[in-house]
Amino acid sequence: MKIPFHKLHGAKNDFLLTWIADVPLTDYPALAVAICDRYTGVGADGWMIVDPTEGCENDAAFDATIRLFNSDGSEPELSGNGTRCAAALLSIANPEATSFRIRTGAGIKPLRIIGRMGAEWQFEMGMGNIRVLDLHAPVLGQDAVLIDAGNPQCAIVVEDFHFDWRSLGENIERNPYFPHRTNVSFVRPVDRHTIDVRFWERGAGETNSSGTGSTGAALAAIARGLADSPVTVLTPAGPLVLRFDNGAHLTGPAEYIASGVFHHGKINVNEL
Repeated sequence: MKIPFHKLHGAKNDFLLTWIADVPLTDYPALAVAICDRYTGVGADGWMIVDPTEGCENDAAFDATIRLFNSDGSEPELSGNGTRCAAALLSIANPEATSFRIRTGAGIKPLRIIGRMGAEWQFEMGMGNIRVLDLHAPVLGQDAVLIDAGNPQCAIVVEDFHFDWRSLGENIERNPYFPHRTNVSFVRPVDRHTIDVRFWERGAGETNSSGTGSTGAALAAIARGLADSPVTVLTPAGPLVLRFDNGAHLTGPAEYIASGVFHHGKINVNEL
């Protein structure tokens, strides 16, 4: 079975994208696990199916629909970095377009190109109305902020990262407190407009950045009185910028890396 793909990354959060016309009718979660494996597959944080069919949902038009599967086969509601990657792929297919509306599992998200240089785009993406669910949630002995960012976010304010935050993130992700698991961010305030963040993503583990995680972390810092909009989120992959004005707006990059074909299952060497 041949699966064509395009590989892109949004601030080193990498994704494999396949047009829906090239996707076989098969077990999508199992295929996502196989193609995302960094040793026996192509390697990525997630695999995305992109349907460029225009449509309308609740009287709101959209240019394309995406379905995202994490590297463990689970299907999250939304990825900010991944949605920017989808917008970059749509930009390649529609070079005259400057804005896109993409239907995700968390609703339709608007994106506009604010810059491009070669194979790298800068997008501003409307993240919607992000909500604080609990400002002081006791989670595994931590004083956490729970956020609905289109997907579940658990943000924990820290003084530094000199502790095993990866193990803590993994334990929090699967804690019974979260019946559908959660994303986890560890937030270190720097100044009134800057935070430093590390991410443990539901279904993918440690990632270099996260669009929804950055959104949740920024809102958590504002809600705790530690930051003001706009907020620059320092990630291991570079900065993302959040502003909160009639909803949350995320500015960040998407870069095209490569394209190819993934051979899934038994391979006929004559087809290589």
